[in-house]
Amino acid sequence: MWEQIRSNRLRSIILVIGMGALLVALGWFLGIAFADDGVVGLIVALIVWGFMNLIAYFQGDSILLSVAGARKIKPQDHPRLYNVVEEMKIASGLEKMPDVYIIDDPALNAFATGRDTNHASVAITSGLLQKLNRDELQGVIAHEISHIKNRDVLLMAMCSILLGTIVLLSYYGSRMMMFGGMGGRSRRSSSKDSGGSAGAIIMIVAVLLMVLAPLFAQLIYFAISRKREYLADASSALYTRYPEGLASALEKLSQSATPVKSANQATAPMYIVNPFRRQGMSVNSLTSTHPPIQERIRILRAMAGGASFAVYDQAYRKVKNSRSGVMSAATVAAAGAVGLRPAGTEGALGEPQSEKIARTREVNDLMYRMDDYRIIDCECGARLKVPPSMEGSVIKCPRCGSPHET
Repeated sequence: MWEQIRSNRLRSIILVIGMGALLVALGWFLGIAFADDGVVGLIVALIVWGFMNLIAYFQGDSILLSVAGARKIKPQDHPRLYNVVEEMKIASGLEKMPDVYIIDDPALNAFATGRDTNHASVAITSGLLQKLNRDELQGVIAHEISHIKNRDVLLMAMCSILLGTIVLLSYYGSRMMMFGGMGGRSRRSSSKDSGGSAGAIIMIVAVLLMVLAPLFAQLIYFAISRKREYLADASSALYTRYPEGLASALEKLSQSATPVKSANQATAPMYIVNPFRRQGMSVNSLTSTHPPIQERIRILRAMAGGASFAVYDQAYRKVKNSRSGVMSAATVAAAGAVGLRPAGTEGALGEPQSEKIARTREVNDLMYRMDDYRIIDCECGARLKVPPSMEGSVIKCPRCGSPHET
């Protein structure tokens, strides 16, 4: 496993260097265009990037969770979810329990964040928590835990900051060029043919970089994300010993057309599936943040020989009809197969409707409590959800008329 992590990290570092080269080139040409000095533009670009990276390292997880509208929960708030996270933490060998967050959103999605294994969090939407049974929830949580275990979360945070820096410089550079014109070089060279030609070339290069650099950086960012999803899927199968759990969860996610309200282009690759996806939308393009969902499902369901990286690699080759796998040779050679476990009680014979209703009620009650609502169980069986603004008053049950003090 560590061999595979090192291999993925090396490829990712190469891609990140490519993003850094785009930033350096963009800063250099913007400096020439507007300050008549490429070094000035380069220094400004690196200062902005360094400052944003410091913020990303120390506060990036808090910022991402805040942007997503995630709220931290305790074990007593949702025991089922907390127990599943704890199970997968033990199975993965993490030393510290990740913090658990809920996002009040009907979309089906989840992500992990944090700068290291001791400062990590897992966040899932309320919609996902309602729709998944325990086996499916284990698969999703194991996938996110593996991103923490594989040290993906910090790299993705840093890449998002680098992408944001490139987009920021391109945006302000284009505005300056549109409203303020070129810098001293273009003005002074207007009287000289050779200088004018050089200024025109610099302007064209600067404009091209402002347009293309964010696009290229985003493609690199998405490529990093897609490569790591396969390892996370394989790790999930290994931790749960039940690939069908994640496969079934991904199937439910693929059938949902509800986008995540708080997601944006910088945070999209962090989710387990593309948060902008619609039913029928192609996910095979270069601009996709994730591998095709149906492909991921087929690979997981082709793991009939056990739960290991070697078995996953074989399934990948079979589904992709490819001679080359997704795992490194050292990882495949060192991997030992782990037997698959049977489905849990919720998924063995199909889930009864009563379980789905109970799950929905459990999640709804949690969201009400997090909004400081008081839940009153009336003797007639009705459940009253009292908003905090009605504290200190008496309300009557709409079913039986019994009074209740709030």
